Amino acid sequence: MFIMNGIGSLFEFAGGIGMFLYGMNRMADGMQKSAGGKMKSLLGYLTRNRFLAILVGALITAIIQSSGATTVMVVGFVNAGIMNLTQAAGVIMGANVGTTITAWLVSANEWAGALKPDFFAPFILGIGAFIITFSNKQKMTQKAEIAVGFGILFIGLSSMSSSIGVYQDSPVFYKAFQVLGGNPILGILVGAVVTAIIQSSSASVGILQTLAMRGIVNWRSAIFITLGQNIGTCITAILSSAGANKTAKRAAVIHLSFNVLGAAIYGVIMTIFFGIFPDLAMQHISSTQISIFHSIFNISVTILLFPFANALVKLSGLIIREEPVEDEEEEP
Repeated sequence: MFIMNGIGSLFEFAGGIGMFLYGMNRMADGMQKSAGGKMKSLLGYLTRNRFLAILVGALITAIIQSSGATTVMVVGFVNAGIMNLTQAAGVIMGANVGTTITAWLVSANEWAGALKPDFFAPFILGIGAFIITFSNKQKMTQKAEIAVGFGILFIGLSSMSSSIGVYQDSPVFYKAFQVLGGNPILGILVGAVVTAIIQSSSASVGILQTLAMRGIVNWRSAIFITLGQNIGTCITAILSSAGANKTAKRAAVIHLSFNVLGAAIYGVIMTIFFGIFPDLAMQHISSTQISIFHSIFNISVTILLFPFANALVKLSGLIIREEPVEDEEEEP
């Protein structure tokens, strides 16, 4: 009986992850269809000023809920010659700030009180599905897709949370996160690999927050896994640049360099911090606290590296070099 219950919980957790990822995808698709054209125009016109480029990157990512989608657009613009690498660096920095909005949505279950999203999720899902089924208006259907995605996302989140509930006091989880927390490099690696596989830092942070809601994640583990998640999200831009020109590949490298440098800086800072406060390192972290750290990390790294945008561009040129032009041999 215990084995069957365990398998049932595993299936429920897997189904919850599936709904969470699908819901996020539907919500992002609906937002991109509703505002995609306008977002592309905004990117093209407003990124000439680097500071403005950061604001545009943050705004677009907050709206379409995908830093990956924003960076893919950036790579496309760079590939087409519409945007230079300095402009791209600003938008990419902003995209990292904008992506934190999803973590705040997930943690709303802790701080929103009676307005918990998962309470309204089934109703919102029902309204959206009704509109998609019976409406012939394309714009209305696109907005309904956002509602459906929102509903499925939080129903999946609730399913994940309830499936883990029976194991929240299990020593297995505690030991696993204790091992991850004890090895910063391992924690960063796990966060990066999981995020690269599902190609969404928002989704992987949401899964981590679900574990935190059940009190089975400690501060040290969560911090280093979150740092790794910011590195793993770069896989989307890297894949999108595979068939692009050298300049577009450099834009993807800028995205990777930005997040790797940020993770390295914070990895050192947090290792020292947890060495000074070892008791805090092993305390349980909440979903809201993960949102706070995720936001502080991305905003502070953007502020720190903002003056060095041109240096990131030069670094990308060193990593992705132009192929030397061979002189044609003169015919005798």
